[in-house]
Amino acid sequence: MREIVVFSGSAHRELAHDICDALGVPLSESVTSRFSNDCLQAQLLANCRQRDVYIVQPLVPPTQDSLMELLLMVDAARGASAAMVTAVIPHFAYARSDKKDASRISLGGRLVADLIATAGVDRVITMNLHAPQVHGFFSVPVDHLTSLGELAAHFREGDLTGSVVVSPDLGNAKDATQFSRLLGLPVAAGSKRRLADDRVVIDSIVGDVEGKRAIVLDDEIATGGSIVELLDRLADHGVTEAAVACTHGLFAGNAVERLRGHPMISEVVTTDTVPPPPGWPALKVRSVAGLFAEAIKRIHEGESVSSLFDGVDPTHAPPRQRSLFERVGG
Repeated sequence: MREIVVFSGSAHRELAHDICDALGVPLSESVTSRFSNDCLQAQLLANCRQRDVYIVQPLVPPTQDSLMELLLMVDAARGASAAMVTAVIPHFAYARSDKKDASRISLGGRLVADLIATAGVDRVITMNLHAPQVHGFFSVPVDHLTSLGELAAHFREGDLTGSVVVSPDLGNAKDATQFSRLLGLPVAAGSKRRLADDRVVIDSIVGDVEGKRAIVLDDEIATGGSIVELLDRLADHGVTEAAVACTHGLFAGNAVERLRGHPMISEVVTTDTVPPPPGWPALKVRSVAGLFAEAIKRIHEGESVSSLFDGVDPTHAPPRQRSLFERVGG
């Protein structure tokens, strides 16, 4: 069997180290340098010839540098005669650019997927894409992991009496419904209109939330504007306390100040798909390194990756398990 070689870009070396620890392999060295004309150059410092190369790089700010560094590392691995190159992209930032919703607008999600494939990637591993159709933008196989089981494990450690899972918008309602099933709770959703990147309006709440503790689930929190707007509407409907959970905790701009001091928020829970913000010790971070390590191991050994999520996500589950979800209303 070919040897596994794992490299990390600059975006999140801590996660790459944790994935390698779980795999029981060393993190191989690489160097990314910047020329005086602002061009980047990547060099891999371990043998890649006829090896399975995995490059860990979430697309996080500075996002364009993170993307270019990933492309250069893929190109270096391909030029070094790697047998297979897999891009491990825990957070695929351009998934938000997934549809043509204005005249003459770019479709960044598909373009970036094409760039990654053109660079020479054989496979992509990612987690909780903002829009499921982005999976289809790639011309190479994609293993789309989910963090719902890990986030649900956190909340199962506490008291869920009188709680309800709430999605900030109807687009995320499917994940929120799956999450609610894992916790055995009802689900509700906001009806959201986006006015700008950091401005949203939530017109109404669909579902019964009155007098309940909300567990707000989103795939990504950037500025926190959607969450704050949702909490205002939930307060109007009699909710006095809310926990906030997300997969990708970017917490850009003044998001930390918005959420850390909000009187309704009892806790904020995220995963380590992206580096956590500094100066927020109360933030609870669940590691998904073990999930990525297990996915890499199964890919390398030719085993099923989807079976990782039996009972967690009905879209990954085998037919018998899927019919169970359907019987309970899926």
